[in-house]
Amino acid sequence: MFKLLGNCGQIINSRNLTSCLTAKFSRSTASISSRRKHADTLPPHQFQHRHSAGNSKTFENQSRASFSKTIAAMATGGGKDRKPSHTNRLIEEKSPYLLQHAHNPVDWFPWGQEAFDKAKAEDKPIFLSVGYSTCHWCHVMEHESFENTDIGRMLSDNFVCIKVDREERPDVDKVYMTFVQATTGGGGWPMSVWLTPDLHPFIGGTYFPPEDSAYRPGFKTVLLRITKQWQSHREDLVSNGERILAALKKGTSISASPGETPPPGPDVAARCLQQLAHAYEEVYGGFSQAPKFPTPVNLSFLFSHQALHRSSAEGAQALHMALHTLRMMALGGIHDHVAQGFHRYSTDDSWHVPHFEKMLYDQAQLSVAYITAYQVSGDEFFAEVARDILSYVSRDLSDQSGGFYSAEDADSYPTAEATKKKEGAFCVWTEQQIRELLTQPVTEATGGATRADIFIHHYGVKEQGNVRPEQDPHGELAGQNVLIVRYSLEVTAARFDLSVPRLKEILRGCRQRLAEVRRERPAAHLDSKMIAAWNGLMVSGFARVGAVLGEKVFIERAEKAARFLRDHLFDAASGKMLRSCYRGEEMGVEQISKPISGFLDDYAFVIGALLDLYEASLDAGWLEWAETLQDRQDQLFWDDQGSGYFSSEATDRSVLLRLKEDQDGAEPSANSVSALSLLRLSHYTGRREWAERSRHILAAFSDRLIKIPIALPEMVRALTAQYHSLKQVVIAGQPHSQDTRQLISCVNSHFVPNKVLLLADDNTDSFLYQRLPVLTSMTPQGGKATAFICKNFTCSLPVTSPEELRKLLME
Repeated sequence: MFKLLGNCGQIINSRNLTSCLTAKFSRSTASISSRRKHADTLPPHQFQHRHSAGNSKTFENQSRASFSKTIAAMATGGGKDRKPSHTNRLIEEKSPYLLQHAHNPVDWFPWGQEAFDKAKAEDKPIFLSVGYSTCHWCHVMEHESFENTDIGRMLSDNFVCIKVDREERPDVDKVYMTFVQATTGGGGWPMSVWLTPDLHPFIGGTYFPPEDSAYRPGFKTVLLRITKQWQSHREDLVSNGERILAALKKGTSISASPGETPPPGPDVAARCLQQLAHAYEEVYGGFSQAPKFPTPVNLSFLFSHQALHRSSAEGAQALHMALHTLRMMALGGIHDHVAQGFHRYSTDDSWHVPHFEKMLYDQAQLSVAYITAYQVSGDEFFAEVARDILSYVSRDLSDQSGGFYSAEDADSYPTAEATKKKEGAFCVWTEQQIRELLTQPVTEATGGATRADIFIHHYGVKEQGNVRPEQDPHGELAGQNVLIVRYSLEVTAARFDLSVPRLKEILRGCRQRLAEVRRERPAAHLDSKMIAAWNGLMVSGFARVGAVLGEKVFIERAEKAARFLRDHLFDAASGKMLRSCYRGEEMGVEQISKPISGFLDDYAFVIGALLDLYEASLDAGWLEWAETLQDRQDQLFWDDQGSGYFSSEATDRSVLLRLKEDQDGAEPSANSVSALSLLRLSHYTGRREWAERSRHILAAFSDRLIKIPIALPEMVRALTAQYHSLKQVVIAGQPHSQDTRQLISCVNSHFVPNKVLLLADDNTDSFLYQRLPVLTSMTPQGGKATAFICKNFTCSLPVTSPEELRKLLME
């Protein structure tokens, strides 16, 4: 019997691969959960290794606009002015990731029928490569393998090669990542999978080095072995692929039995807190050792749990874990102290040396986490970090149309003359550079200190660089400094005999000067793709921060982004969301010829955003659109047999599995978000069936909620809201009157997780009054704006002062 190389470096007999797969499914999922959450950006030594590469066939198409060629040439990271020697059909795409590969000597196809037909007609296996444009190890693999003409020829001669942007097609990515994770216990990108012409996977993994090493074979060797086995043992591979698909279908099933109810909310929440406390790293915060991720879903759960247990020890524990983690992150190098925003993750346990890419979904969720920290603590420090994030997004990730771009890359050219990119080059500093830029003396400081002396002390800058060799395996950060706050403002001020306000002023000026210089450096690649789901998360960020701080400019930015979603990522004729659109020539918004339909998270995140936007703007039009989208989501994704939502529609036959995401990871799962949004919508619309549908979701995920709630902290929040019921906070008054605004400000200034806010403005023709006729009975008392708090169809006595309202909110 022939053998194939398995993903862990071992040899796997093809006949026992299915039993291996089944065994993987049956093991405890807790250990896999931590790897799955953030596999997208981990370096190869953190997960199982596999990948693939280049080709010599070229596909010249002269009809492509020069704009796309320019973008593709810039994206590859090769010689900046070198004329490409190859062009393949990806030049016709708009995805920045696919365009990065448009000049590989590989006969790449996008995911689609043309590639599938070719595989069947030529009886070839498919090589599927999945990644995204700001993925560091995707760049490494492109340079090592996909740009290699010999490897490219091997690929094109023996396989049909398909390249997929995982951010465009999460449905395709989820199917084959599920296979890779199930068969290896790990995963990540770039992902490499070999398929039969019927799209059944038979082997796969992540990164492959191009040549053999002492510990694993190189990509060339793997290609040769698979080619040989396809030629001599094809029937075994095909039948094996069918068995694997059957095992995947069985192992990924999530459903509720008829009449099944959700698990008990308090018990699940208590277990989730216990599991988070067990994972918590006490010195620097966070919920793992290195590498360390922000995990906003964990922080959201902790804040919600604390709000329900304010006077208990477990409430204090939850609050401490959340606030300490957020503070240490903000002080660390994962926070960009010069240009604002947060990097993807920290490679060490002290949040110091980051993986330098910046993702929109991180900025969105962290802005909410920091403004929540401000609500519960009253510490202005957290509010400033929230403002900092939104400033970065407004400046660097915003399209003039109102949409938000997806990401900034970790890699960039160190100088304008450089021909090779380095990770973090755009962000790091030598001590000499800082001393040359910040020469001004600070006359009132002790010892004749310059601004450079103060800045270097406060941010831990060292002459030899402050990055340890073990944090820099490729030597790209040698002699460089990643800024990290080493001392409190009070300690640094005392060190130089300055007042704290004066120190703040000096440091602010230093950061501004460094930011000016950074803008002159070669910029990191910008993924200008605009994704509906991630834009939804960012709308929530701007809306929530704007509402809490009372800063109208943030709310207006959220409204502009929501209009962008409606104008560019919503098909009014069909009532369906679209997945993505793209920045085109002359900064216009472009769409591909056959737009990608929205997936579950596109609906769920946008619906949640519209509910947040209503509470910030009190424009009921956003609620009306949310109701429309929720109806469409139910039609397209709901599982009538087992409850819960599938991640994708049933119409695309090329997607072999309809999965339900069971992990709140770098982004919350769409089922988790929907479970809470359905509850909120039921209170805004009076449609009780949506509250019941929320219960069905929670019942479907009962097993996971009971055993490892740490995997679904956002869903635990929804379960808790179901258990305690939501409060309806109704403010009766005219929206622009001072007394109405005071009551609304009181509501927004306090973190009350299980509530919905409504404005009863006596506009009986509005959406809210049509859905909730009871609002006609809620009117201002004694000529003053009045607050009513209702729960389980019972309302408190009306109050007219913010002080009285605060007491009711805090009960």
